[in-house]
Amino acid sequence: FCTPCLQECLKPKKPVCGVCRSTLSPGSRALDLEKQIEMTETTCNGCNKKMYLSKMRSHAAACSKYQNYIMEGVKAVTKEPLHNTRNFPNRFTFPCPYCSEKNFDQEGLVEHCKTLHSMDAKQVVCPICAAMPWGDPNYRSANFMEHLQRRHRFSYDTFVVCDYDADEDDMMAQVLMRSLRDK
Repeated sequence: FCTPCLQECLKPKKPVCGVCRSTLSPGSRALDLEKQIEMTETTCNGCNKKMYLSKMRSHAAACSKYQNYIMEGVKAVTKEPLHNTRNFPNRFTFPCPYCSEKNFDQEGLVEHCKTLHSMDAKQVVCPICAAMPWGDPNYRSANFMEHLQRRHRFSYDTFVVCDYDADEDDMMAQVLMRSLRDK
């Protein structure tokens, strides 16, 4: 994860998992895992020296052969340009339309705007809607705060497998049909 995204996930108010966005709860040390790391042997891919996993990180930082091994891998991966490099819109993180803060997930943007911009009456474009195929990047919401709280309290991705080629009405119909089948 890049630093801004990771910091957004680890905010003190409610730290969340960087992958699934579920709330992190305070944990205890995994002593059994620590013991296993202390007792498991591995081999350096650079110099072939044997050592315990617990020593591998410090060894890798100092082993020039390991660093060369890593660089060869990086060169091999980056030699060929990526095929099919279409520009896909970012539908996972959004900027605040009021200030310069960036990299909010939907829930984070809602929380940020409720906390810092609840009294701002300026008409703005919803960055979440603008990122969707059916969204109008020029439409300015008359009441952005109400729009956020009504339309973006949750992410579509949380409840359905999104088909971004379908329009919003089709997706809502799919959600309703699934909810009826699940009963």
